[in-house]
Amino acid sequence: MTANSKHQPASPAASAAGLVLVDKPAGWTSHDVVGKIRRLAGTRKVGHAGTLDPMATGLLLVGVNKATKLLTYLVGADKTYTATIRLGQNTDTDDADGEITQTRFANAVTEDMIGTAIASLTGAIDQVPSSVSAIKVDGKRAYARIRAGEQVQLQARRVHIHDFSIHRLTRHDGGRIQDLDVTVTCSSGTYIRALARDLGELLNTGGHLTALRRTAIGPYRIEAAATIDELTEDFTMMALDSAVAELFPIRRVTDAEALELCHGRFLAPTASGDEATELTLAQSPSGQAVALISDKTDRDGNPVAKPELVFLNPQELQQ
Repeated sequence: MTANSKHQPASPAASAAGLVLVDKPAGWTSHDVVGKIRRLAGTRKVGHAGTLDPMATGLLLVGVNKATKLLTYLVGADKTYTATIRLGQNTDTDDADGEITQTRFANAVTEDMIGTAIASLTGAIDQVPSSVSAIKVDGKRAYARIRAGEQVQLQARRVHIHDFSIHRLTRHDGGRIQDLDVTVTCSSGTYIRALARDLGELLNTGGHLTALRRTAIGPYRIEAAATIDELTEDFTMMALDSAVAELFPIRRVTDAEALELCHGRFLAPTASGDEATELTLAQSPSGQAVALISDKTDRDGNPVAKPELVFLNPQELQQ
């Protein structure tokens, strides 16, 4: 993201569409942030991509009006976090918001042992999410079932830990408690609380998360985010055209092709020959985000570029 894209002002009209990069404060739920943005933007059509627990801080992407269509694609993007993992204690939530359920001193754990354990949690792993996660079990959130006194056993899921790095190790209470400051870059669906728990189990000490901050989602970085106070004072957002261009490769189309896409019609394929292409942004000559397109075959088996998501109607297209 370029430095000047931090706050690209959008129209103050309630129909304006854009992406708000919020630096979520501790103690706020993601739903709290959405409610605040609804009031600031003057519209009910607001949503977010990727829940952050109340304890966590950092980057939350909030879509306004037509930009909510982007959220499906943002949820699946890789994410980066900084975190502190405490070895020597388990909690019933796998983070500092829970009650300590077990203490197993970590004074015998060495940095080499930690490095070996972290290596085994890097790459493709099968992770069982925390039982107090927001995953739905028979239509009800897992955490809600736990609060109701039910037993919840979630299934393991394959996730990818691209990077798991230690920056600092701090010992407390004669080394019986150890805090690890780490950075984790991972696929969508990864639970950092579960990573802390599993690291503690590998080291036979127990472990839980004491701090978590999300610093990146796909191409978007925390440095470009605004705090709630900043947004309250000066509400700005990244315009939809810029937000989509950050996320997808671009195919520039003619005015005539843009109009065809606005009507939901096919274009010639983006790739040549049999080469498949990923989802691509069709951008008009004036820089408008017209549609997301992908190469398919039509009913006759001919290669075409099919509009998967159209952002504009013909009247909105700038000629």
